[in-house]
Amino acid sequence: MLWQRILSALVGIPLIITVVWYGQIPLLILTGLIMTLGFYEIKNILFGDKKQFVSWLLAISGILLLGSAYIYNYSYLGLTVTIILFVNLLAPVFFYPYISPREAAVSFYGALYIGLIIYMYLLRELPDGIAWLIFTFVATWSCDTGAYFIGRAFGTHKFAPKLSPKKTTEGAVGGVLGSLAAAYVFHLFYPAPLGKLLLLGVLVGVIAQVGDLVESVLKRQAGIKDSGKLIPGHGGVLDRFDSFLLTAPLVYYYVILTIIS
Repeated sequence: MLWQRILSALVGIPLIITVVWYGQIPLLILTGLIMTLGFYEIKNILFGDKKQFVSWLLAISGILLLGSAYIYNYSYLGLTVTIILFVNLLAPVFFYPYISPREAAVSFYGALYIGLIIYMYLLRELPDGIAWLIFTFVATWSCDTGAYFIGRAFGTHKFAPKLSPKKTTEGAVGGVLGSLAAAYVFHLFYPAPLGKLLLLGVLVGVIAQVGDLVESVLKRQAGIKDSGKLIPGHGGVLDRFDSFLLTAPLVYYYVILTIIS
């Protein structure tokens, strides 16, 4: 319901902004909490209430990702992912039949997917990172808001009926316009080239909706409507952060390669 979504936003947004402001350990803790809840939800989506042993693989992956982000920033991210791959490759060797190669592969997928949340912490560590992290949140939320209201008001053409029957092409355009507007407003407060920011706004608007569809595939495969029930009006943690999981790394590397390089 709309009022539940608004109430959740009124509670959650100030909390997130406050933690973003402080950064460092508080933000790392928040990142770890979101990751833990995300791991719990993705395990239930991919494995149901069985295969509790997979939780250990996800926990190890989460600790490695958080530790690498905190100690080395992005410098050893490739090495960290390689170690996580090795852990998942070796798990069936040492713990078969409790965990099979297929389950290890799915665990690796889930770990890297939910692990993208570490870019929330990495974005904050960039020069002017607080601005870029807030931009990422606002542009992503603006896309979601634009898609929701434009879709409800004008949506007639189905966008992805097999994955998300309520999404419309008009809503998708509204989402891009929402993130584009957020990028323009950001330009009024931050001295970055307007053209680069507007292009980033368009990219965020597109990728945010791709992120939403990625989760829709997972939920459709599992036969569920929401990833959880933690956030009133939204569902689970993944229902709220599905778009951010893809927009955060997008903004991170876009800023590094085109703005502060």
